[in-house]
Amino acid sequence: MAHRSKLKGDRLPAAKGQILTATLFYNRIFCNEASRWTGQISEIERRIETISNNGVVWLNAQKPSFADMNSLTQKYPFQRLNLEDSLSKIQIPKIDRYADHTFIILHFPTPDKEKGFLFSQLAVFMGADYLVTIHQGDLKPVDELFSMCKNDEKMRQAIMGKSSGYLLHKIIDTLVDDLLHILMKVVGNIDDIEDSVFDERISIPRQISLLRREITTLRRIVIPLRRTVVDLSKDVQRFSKEDMSLYFKDVLDHIEKVYEALEEAKETVEIYKDTDFMLSNEKTNKILAVLTIIFTLSIPATVIGQFYGMNVLLPGGIETGPWTQLGPYTTMVFVIVLSSCSALLMVFYFRRLGWLGPSM
Repeated sequence: MAHRSKLKGDRLPAAKGQILTATLFYNRIFCNEASRWTGQISEIERRIETISNNGVVWLNAQKPSFADMNSLTQKYPFQRLNLEDSLSKIQIPKIDRYADHTFIILHFPTPDKEKGFLFSQLAVFMGADYLVTIHQGDLKPVDELFSMCKNDEKMRQAIMGKSSGYLLHKIIDTLVDDLLHILMKVVGNIDDIEDSVFDERISIPRQISLLRREITTLRRIVIPLRRTVVDLSKDVQRFSKEDMSLYFKDVLDHIEKVYEALEEAKETVEIYKDTDFMLSNEKTNKILAVLTIIFTLSIPATVIGQFYGMNVLLPGGIETGPWTQLGPYTTMVFVIVLSSCSALLMVFYFRRLGWLGPSM
């Protein structure tokens, strides 16, 4: 018994040391994990900003990850497929309706140095007291509107003081106004090349092609946007107490103006393209006509020179002896005069047939 007590007493310090080491180890792991999760939460907060006013919450997510979107499902009943669509860049504009919220995807243009304009997607989750906007950080008007609401209390009250439906209207209206500014730049570029179309010294097919691409991109954005906003104006009303039809009617009028201006710009660019094509063909035909006339008029001299290059007896040839009536170059003068007379007769005949215009 004494021996066992002694062994037990010897093991107690070692056991206490192991417990202390394990405790320190687990505390370190827990602190590291807590620090990591705190950093992740902080990063999520930087990517998803939130402001609220009069019971309406606006969450603006820029370049969120799927983990960021999953964090939203803890507070809101969002479908997983809608979360995946909001992160995708190839979704078509649509409206998904649910009992307590609506999911919307819209496309708007953003300037690009190489391609002119690119498709930028705006995904929106709208409920009775919240609005979640998701984009890749390239929709500057949305970020500017969010910053205004965040920093200016009067603007926040004016934009978010009514309902989530009115807030969505302000966001779409701001983006449509930006679309109008983009369209004005395109129309300005069309006006700039108008004089260049009729200037033969300037080549503009590349400029016309770039304008056609920009107009086509804008039309691919505006046509679905017009259809989507018409349907959206009916869905927003259930999340708003005030009548939203007048607000969205104003937005639709702006979109219609954009669409009409795009159609007019499209027709104008097509006219410029056809005009440039016809003028280029006319210029090419003139060049070919001049070259053809030069070649045709040189045929008599070529034929006569071919005869004198043959090994046959010809008057004034080397075999029979050159003519010297007008000096040592009498034969050459005779060939030149004969070729020139033949060319002049051809010019007179061509002009009589109407083949040579007044400018030739």
